Amino acid sequence: MGLNIKPLSDRVVIEPVAAENKTASGIIIPETAKEKPQKGKVVAVGGGTNDHTMTVKEGDMVLYGKYAGTELKLEGTDYLIMREDDILAIV
Repeated sequence: MGLNIKPLSDRVVIEPVAAENKTASGIIIPETAKEKPQKGKVVAVGGGTNDHTMTVKEGDMVLYGKYAGTELKLEGTDYLIMREDDILAIV
């Protein structure tokens, strides 16, 4: 089952990883206190531009800014579309 969307130029589609339900010390975090995830898996990559070759590839786990990207819901799954420049690191 592949994703039915192909980003253009220097954009990538990311599937955010679910936020943790517990802290490292075992405290359960309620739904209202959870922050937006800032880590995700790259599921589609655009072709780049003449000035910009793409560094990330499908399957990479990446860190991105808290408010980066545009939210998108496809087939019941949440995704983010953002420029590769909004990605902070590959982990």
